[in-house]
Amino acid sequence: MKKNNYTADKLLKDHFDLKKMMKKYSKKITEISTLVSKTVKSGGCVFWCGNGGSAADAQHLAAELIGRFEKERKAIKSIALNSDTSILTALANDYSYDIVFSRQLEGLGSPNDILLTFSTSGNSKNILNILKKSKIMKIKTIAILGNNGGKAKKLSDYNISLPLKNTARIQEMHILIGHIICSVVENNFVKNVN
Repeated sequence: MKKNNYTADKLLKDHFDLKKMMKKYSKKITEISTLVSKTVKSGGCVFWCGNGGSAADAQHLAAELIGRFEKERKAIKSIALNSDTSILTALANDYSYDIVFSRQLEGLGSPNDILLTFSTSGNSKNILNILKKSKIMKIKTIAILGNNGGKAKKLSDYNISLPLKNTARIQEMHILIGHIICSVVENNFVKNVN
């Protein structure tokens, strides 16, 4: 009988084995966190977006900044562009799913803002389109990616491309990176408000 490789022990080991790999991204995560902090300090909005599990990450992280992450403080301007089902379905129906994020950014964004996208492949058309729209609007972009980063890697101003193929492991690291960004941003924000 073939041994089952999908045990909790094996999956936990796979997750925690990524710890060493993630350490090499520490400087890049700090750089991105500082950039987001500067945007917040200057009154800009932090926009987030993704598809599927990445949409859930975007929503989760936008909520951490609007609400609170680890500290009591004023709300930080933060919007997940994948959250409003009326807007998403209207744009997808009337135009195309490919523009559901870029059209919203066109209406809501300004050059003082920043955009963080999550994509395990880096090739989703709606992600590529919002990165292109951001360039036109002079909005700084950060892409948190998996695999080889796909086309989004070249379209983003800053990116972290995790060399992983397993979607679950990529998304686990994406939420870790997102939480680190939120923690740094919140701590910088509290210092500047007090």
